[in-house]
Amino acid sequence: MKELINTIIVDDEKKSIFSLNILLEKYCPEVNVIGTAKTVEQAIEIINKQKPDLVFLDITMPDGDGFDVIENVDFKAFEVIFVTAHNQYALKAFEFSAIHYLLKPVNYLELQKALNRFEQFKSKDIFNEKIQVLRDSLNNKHQKIILPSFDGMEIINLDEIIRCEADSNYTVFFLTNNRKIVVSKSLSNFEKILSDIYFCRVHKKYLINLKHVKHYVKGKSGTIIMQDGSSVYVSESKKKYFIDKLKEYARSV
Repeated sequence: MKELINTIIVDDEKKSIFSLNILLEKYCPEVNVIGTAKTVEQAIEIINKQKPDLVFLDITMPDGDGFDVIENVDFKAFEVIFVTAHNQYALKAFEFSAIHYLLKPVNYLELQKALNRFEQFKSKDIFNEKIQVLRDSLNNKHQKIILPSFDGMEIINLDEIIRCEADSNYTVFFLTNNRKIVVSKSLSNFEKILSDIYFCRVHKKYLINLKHVKHYVKGKSGTIIMQDGSSVYVSESKKKYFIDKLKEYARSV
């Protein structure tokens, strides 16, 4: 039998609290809801009093937002699953910070997945860092990404990433200090969140950091020589896209 997860639900909508509670009772018996709150003030009070393992936290509330709750509680040894109706742009920020989130209206399958991720990647030791990465990303200051590795969570500066390589359903990150990190997510996942900045998918197997391109060897497809000396093949279908992205990056620096 799983250990109970003492949980608080914070949402300004009564119906949202009710529906999430029903889903938890029906599909997540390991979750024990020990309280609810509809405002920042109520949330701070109940979290300090009840000391939960997990908080389902809405971002927007009448007297502030979820960040106000996190910053002002005295008890901080809990994880957060944000419950949000935010748009796709905001969801990308959650991916950067490796913070769990659910979209409204909450689907029970996604709820179960979020709880599984919570159990797998409990990381209270870097919680504050995760929140800072989230805030920076929401403000379009993409400087760091938090990666769930086999050893836990790692905070990586984006400039440290030379390239990402697909390995079945895993992604291998090659870093500037000759380190590698293996992440149990597909390369397509990272293409979605990184390609809007200075990363470029040049092959079904490779996603590169344009900041680390040293030389491009022309050819039918071509080969990119990275700053660490590695060679990356460009697929014929990606050649024009890569050259356009490289020119765009060169103009921006």
